[in-house]
Amino acid sequence: MSDSDDVDARPAAAPPVLHPWLESTARDLLARRARWPHALLITGPEGVGKRDLARFFAQALLCENPTPHPSSRERGEGGEGPLFPCGACPSCRYVAANQHPDLRAVEPIEIDDDGNITPVEWIVIDRIRALNTWVQLTSHRRVAKVGIIAPAERLFPNAADALLKTLEEPPSGTYLMLVSHQPGRLPPTIASRCVRLAVAAPPAGIAGPWLAAQGVRDAEGLLAQAHGAPLRALALTDPTYQAERTAWLTALAAPRALSPLMLSARIDAAPRDERKLRLAAAIDWLLAWSADLASVAAGGQPVYNVDFADRIGKLARSVARIPLFRYHRALLEQRTLVSHPLQPRLVAEALLIDYRALFT
Repeated sequence: MSDSDDVDARPAAAPPVLHPWLESTARDLLARRARWPHALLITGPEGVGKRDLARFFAQALLCENPTPHPSSRERGEGGEGPLFPCGACPSCRYVAANQHPDLRAVEPIEIDDDGNITPVEWIVIDRIRALNTWVQLTSHRRVAKVGIIAPAERLFPNAADALLKTLEEPPSGTYLMLVSHQPGRLPPTIASRCVRLAVAAPPAGIAGPWLAAQGVRDAEGLLAQAHGAPLRALALTDPTYQAERTAWLTALAAPRALSPLMLSARIDAAPRDERKLRLAAAIDWLLAWSADLASVAAGGQPVYNVDFADRIGKLARSVARIPLFRYHRALLEQRTLVSHPLQPRLVAEALLIDYRALFT
């Protein structure tokens, strides 16, 4: 089998996107292209474009005719300056079609013989062993080889161990990019062998206009729900999600009338394969709601649920503060276990019972 044949069969994808809030980050790192790290760990909250940035960097490293960014000329920069992908060479076209033999994405998914994609919980050791074998092959285009692992915190422990050898002794011209929403879950042996690039949520003055250009209404409210992450805010425009959020928050706003049994039953109303996702969303809503209660109780304003500000303000007068802080910590712990429960409804019911107790 040739090296060009040994590539994941993936559906065609759009060309890599460089979001406006990431342009300066890309420019700064690409200006140091000659010293590009063999292993780059891109961290930051979910929904800020880390995976898109990794793909853009991959295109830049694989490009056969990298060109100076227009901003370099505008700034009057001399020397090499940041070299961006040309977008027209064979390598750029291969990346845009998701068919570049020197680019491999490793994700927690399974792909069957018909090309159907099924999400799975972990990146297993066989995927990393295949990556380790692939990096030893000769580059097809003889420019570079790039592997993207996302999200890296989903590496199964033995898969993380298998990755160490490639991180310690990468072949020349081979680059790995690890994308992580929760870098604290990565083994120290992995994180310590990478150069870290932290990506923050952009200012509202950049994210808001970008969302408006995508046709999003109430960008401010959605950005609050998404903790300032523009791509997550865009995903939250889904009307089914918003209707479910409204149902939960309306119930949380009246804790003494709240029925944990009835509200948690909404999770079982979803198809079985979606119930863990419903539980994850419910925990996120409870976390944001309890954080807003704590903020208002301390004299501040709601941060995440600005559309429920009045009702949060009334509730904050009667909430027990110390139990509220303990409850918030318990929610954080439960979120780390969200992929494991056999009965998501029962987990939600217990959390709602504890929530209601804050007001008795």
